[in-house]
Amino acid sequence: MRFCILTIYPEMFPGVLGHALAGAALREGRWSMEVRNIRDYALDKHRTVDDTPYGGGAGMVMKPQVLADAIDDAQRWMPEARLMFMTPRGHVLQQAHIHAWMHDDHVQDYIILCGRFEGIDERIIDVYQPIEVSIGDYVLFGGEVAAQVVMEAMVRHHRGVLGNQQTTDEESFALGAENACLLEYPHYTKPPLWNGRSVPEVLLSGHHQHIHAWRWAQAERVTELRRKDLWEAYCAQRGKTT
Repeated sequence: MRFCILTIYPEMFPGVLGHALAGAALREGRWSMEVRNIRDYALDKHRTVDDTPYGGGAGMVMKPQVLADAIDDAQRWMPEARLMFMTPRGHVLQQAHIHAWMHDDHVQDYIILCGRFEGIDERIIDVYQPIEVSIGDYVLFGGEVAAQVVMEAMVRHHRGVLGNQQTTDEESFALGAENACLLEYPHYTKPPLWNGRSVPEVLLSGHHQHIHAWRWAQAERVTELRRKDLWEAYCAQRGKTT
């Protein structure tokens, strides 16, 4: 799996992805990242990538020719890559998106465009038709942090990055599992008694069937309390009444 990041702040990468399991997998070559500076494609000596918006208004807009040249160059290197654009007006990222992308055997390369300022010239969207991705209903300074969120979500599902596949199979929003709409159950570790609070007895029993039932019930409880939208989807999926 390869990523090509288009940004005006290449020094932001790999960022968090250079650490822990993602960083180890990067150094081992399980996945790779190339970061390209959009300013390298600017047409003037000042390396200008933005200009004032037509129609007036605050802020600046990234110029179409600079972006087109950057994207074209990346696509010459990765002709089969999926192009993504990080933007707050995109589809909000869900585990279902990650699952679909990671199970698409025809695409192993990804070009991620990180916008800045007020955004990018709309004609780039019209011409290149990128997948527009948001990580939530809020606005950041640019797309770099959002790009790292998407990449981390994908890298942790890449073959061999996590030692135990069960880790991703049983977590919140795990796709392909019966609990696809549920948040994850609570976790406990040693010691069994801490600050007067004990670990639930069932987890110490060694009875795997009872443990599984307890975890499922806890996942249902947490989801009903915290995410009514997910709980309603889960009930509809299983034919239950909310």
